[in-house]
Amino acid sequence: MASVRSRYRERSVNYWPGFVDALATLLLAIMFLLSVFVLAQFLLSQEISGKDEVLNRLNSQINELTSLLALEQANKQDLEDSIATLESSLSSTESERSRLETLLSEGNNNTAETEAKIGAMSTQLDEEKQLSKRALSQVELLNQQISALRRQIASLEDALDASENQDRESQTKIADLGKRLNVALAQRVQELNRYRSDFFGRLREILGGRSDIRIVGDRFVFPSEVLFTSGAAELNAGGQAEMLKVAQALIQIGSEIPDDINWVLRVDGHTDNVPLSGGGRIRDNWELSSSRATSVVRFFISQGIPANRLVAAGFGEFQPLENEDTDEARSKNRRIELKLTER
Repeated sequence: MASVRSRYRERSVNYWPGFVDALATLLLAIMFLLSVFVLAQFLLSQEISGKDEVLNRLNSQINELTSLLALEQANKQDLEDSIATLESSLSSTESERSRLETLLSEGNNNTAETEAKIGAMSTQLDEEKQLSKRALSQVELLNQQISALRRQIASLEDALDASENQDRESQTKIADLGKRLNVALAQRVQELNRYRSDFFGRLREILGGRSDIRIVGDRFVFPSEVLFTSGAAELNAGGQAEMLKVAQALIQIGSEIPDDINWVLRVDGHTDNVPLSGGGRIRDNWELSSSRATSVVRFFISQGIPANRLVAAGFGEFQPLENEDTDEARSKNRRIELKLTER
């Protein structure tokens, strides 16, 4: 008898669940890396967008100040040209005045007309000197304004350099944050995968290797006939007995999962594609699949599993395992799936 049992155990070794667990872990890791990449790209685009606005604003201010500087320099050049003209006129007037004074001193022309002319030229010379002083004052003021504009442009250029440096630092921080986030999430995925493997392993032991209860990917699959009477949404006595084993295993594994891992057990209801006969309380396959998933969840809650760790979902007939139009295929499609996952 012992030899028969030993041969039976050897024949019942199934390597497929381990392969499926490894494949599921790989898929989860790929999905996680894609999520992190999208998140990092979003954060980077937000940060760069804000920096681009600041840089554009600073560049606009620099362009305006450069235009003002060019205008002030043009005004300065005009004033310098005016000063040169005035100085030339002043020089000519002073030469003429000197000539007249020489003539007066020599006694060649000692008339009132000459004296009046000399007086008029003196007045004109004084006026031109005043104009020259005002022009010099305006040039000095323009020089001061140009110096102030140059200082302001230098300040803006410093602010622009600081903003660019800060932008580079922000990009470096974002890259570092993405790396740390990748590591942290990868660790969480690995932890949850380990607890999922433990949970499935305990379920296999508890359920005794029943051939009608299978593992498909990262889900435990129960045929509806094991849990429900045909067309009904309430767990029958046999279904309650099977779900009690699951609840006990889930309570045990749930106490071992760290509080910072936000896990849930998702209960998915599926039906075949045969429409329900009219007249019943349940109208269609959508409602039947949802009601059956909810019935399992309510049973788990009655056994002490926290409601916030459970999710019920109904998929009707629209996610079949088999697409053939046979009784066997429809039987496989009528099922309840359990999946331990993150919220």
